[in-house]
Parts: sequence; structure tokens; C-alpha cells
Amino acid sequence: QVQLVESGGGLVQAGGSLRLSCAASGRTFGNYGMGWFRQAPGKEREFVAAITWSGYYADSVKGRFTISRDNAKNTVYLQMNSLKPEDTAVYYCAARGKFGVATSLEEYAYWGQGTQVTVSS
Repeated sequence: QVQLVESGGGLVQAGGSLRLSCAASGRTFGNYGMGWFRQAPGKEREFVAAITWSGYYADSVKGRFTISRDNAKNTVYLQMNSLKPEDTAVYYCAARGKFGVATSLEEYAYWGQGTQVTVSS
């Protein structure tokens, strides 16, 4: 069983930056594929980024967001730069038992509670 706890969300002006963190329990964190998803009001949850040895991104965030992981700290990060109002959403961290990039919700077995990101115009 893996427990995920996100932090770092908040309110920021357009063009600003935020860094989300996701702390994971478990002694085999390095073997897990990790991802970030987001869900805006009235919309379905969507893929944002995933990481194995390197990052993989949705087109909407490519060049602005960076996913990284620190296996020694059991933590995955999402650095978000040049934020836009359309980035406003609840951001969720997710983990899967296979080490590989996955972009669909169904491929992830473990989810955090989410952290709100609001970007004002």
C-alpha cells in the first residue's frame, strides 16, 4: 500500500510559479512510476506529467512544467512556471507499481487527496 500526500498548492497570479510536492510512503518508491494529474471544475481529470528516469508531459504544459523525483526522500515534484488561468485545477499525485510512463488514470493504483492551484488573471 502506498500513501501519497500533496502540498504546495495555492493562489498565484498569471505568469507566476508554484512547486508542488508529493510525499510517498513505502520502501520501494524508486520502483514506482509517478504521475501528476489535474481536474478543473466541471471537467474530467487529465494527465499532466509522468516520470521514470525522465519526464513526459501533456502538450498543454510542455515547456512550462517540470516533473522530478528524489528517491532518497520518497518525493516527486512538479515545478510549474509561466502559469496561466487555465492551469487552475486540483492537482493530484498518482503512483503505479510498474516503472514506466503512463498517461491514463486507469494505469495508476494510488492517488493523493489533491491540492488546489488557482491562477488569477
